[in-house]
Amino acid sequence: MLENHAKLSVNVNAIAQLRNRRDLPWPSVTGLSRIALEAGAVGITVHPRPDERHIRRTDVFELEELIRSDWPDREYNIEGYPTEDFLRLCEAARPDQVTLVPDLPGQNTSDHGWDVAANFEFLRGVVARLQGAAMRVSIFIDADPAVAELAARTATRRIEIYTGPYGHTFDPHENKLRLDEVVATAAAAAAAGLGVNIGHDLTLANLPPLVGRSKVINEASIGHALIADTMLYGMAETVRRYRAALGDTDA
Repeated sequence: MLENHAKLSVNVNAIAQLRNRRDLPWPSVTGLSRIALEAGAVGITVHPRPDERHIRRTDVFELEELIRSDWPDREYNIEGYPTEDFLRLCEAARPDQVTLVPDLPGQNTSDHGWDVAANFEFLRGVVARLQGAAMRVSIFIDADPAVAELAARTATRRIEIYTGPYGHTFDPHENKLRLDEVVATAAAAAAAGLGVNIGHDLTLANLPPLVGRSKVINEASIGHALIADTMLYGMAETVRRYRAALGDTDA
């Protein structure tokens, strides 16, 4: 049996944010996404926010067209808080995966997972609506095995573990504790029949220890560090390096 390797989905929000500083067509979100896909990324992730401060509605559909026409074997992941407007956007764009995050509209970035117990009925309804329209749902959760088990009861097909506490902790003892939490949560999710995604503050340095301990991770959605590294190595080489860090070295 072949060993499972986590796949890379490139979050391109930071590219859009840089472009929007001057309201010019460069750097090109679709152009750099194409390079990432050519270099072997399994997919592209976007997080459109109501104020369009980075990804715009037009980007959502331009990327959908790019992936469907040129890369039909790759995945499109749209993440966001499930307002009615967001849900309608997803229903129009029809991504492969929708990642539900509990962000407030003005929040800088996702920094916590869902309180699944408090939002259980709401999440279950959203999951039924989106998955009934053939979009896989992933619920963004903190590293907590009990939350993963509860999330499975919403009928979601995946969870994404918020890895920020692991990624931005540099004390060795604390770092190991946070890593243990992520690994245990991934194991609990897999035991409950869920796919496992990870995201936030993941880097070339901290990915290998994580994927070395957990073989059930399906996907890593990485934006900030990857786009920063792109300024050093270029998009294609950066994607190759992150794929190698994930153990995904297939041609």
